[in-house]
Amino acid sequence: MDNDDFSRHSRTELWLYDLSLDPATRIAGALLIIIGSALGAMLGILLISADPSDILGTIDDSSGTSDVDGLVISALLDNSSGGDPVEGVVVQILDMNRLEISRDTTDSGGRFSLDEIARHSSILRIEHPDNVTVEILLIPGDYAQISITLTPGSGLYEEDMRGESHLGESVFIGTFIAVITLLVGLAGISGGFAAYSGDHYRRTWWLTFFGLFSRGMIFIGPLLILIGLGMIYLCRDQFTDYNPVAD
Repeated sequence: MDNDDFSRHSRTELWLYDLSLDPATRIAGALLIIIGSALGAMLGILLISADPSDILGTIDDSSGTSDVDGLVISALLDNSSGGDPVEGVVVQILDMNRLEISRDTTDSGGRFSLDEIARHSSILRIEHPDNVTVEILLIPGDYAQISITLTPGSGLYEEDMRGESHLGESVFIGTFIAVITLLVGLAGISGGFAAYSGDHYRRTWWLTFFGLFSRGMIFIGPLLILIGLGMIYLCRDQFTDYNPVAD
């Protein structure tokens, strides 16, 4: 190693050594940790702010009403024709006693809409000359749009689309993740304040480590926390309880 390399290496070490002794380095690292963790905590609050009861109340309320929208297309024939919207198809919605509740006729785009149908088990009936009649058992509102294929021929095709809804479980998982995001964000903020006080190195390290999982602004929050951790590690000797042998 020549003198220039040695001098450059020595200047870098001296600069890092000066930073490790300067309390401003620890304070700056603490502020970066607090900001990054706060972004994650804000994300958790935003995720929680959507009230799951509103979603469940709208979807699962059997006493409410919902629209039934869909599209009617023709069946593919030999991969050369078909798959086009069918206009003028009569679409009915019947109750379980087969009494008509409402009806609509598909437009030029093959679309239909049956508005404000009670959320009870119903029969969607699609009948068109020279095509198989389709009857679908469903609960209005369970599907945003229903796609129906008309097949040339005669007879009746039946399908039951009344499946068990897993919406409640999905909302629970989303809320659980949101709560965890908020908690680890708060842990990171606590770690930032612990770094600012300079009293508990291990507590600072672990709280800040949990704060990495808060995912504030995807990667910006964790990046700020990582930079702050690096600065805290650099000036670890400033912590009153730091033991180089044990840590």
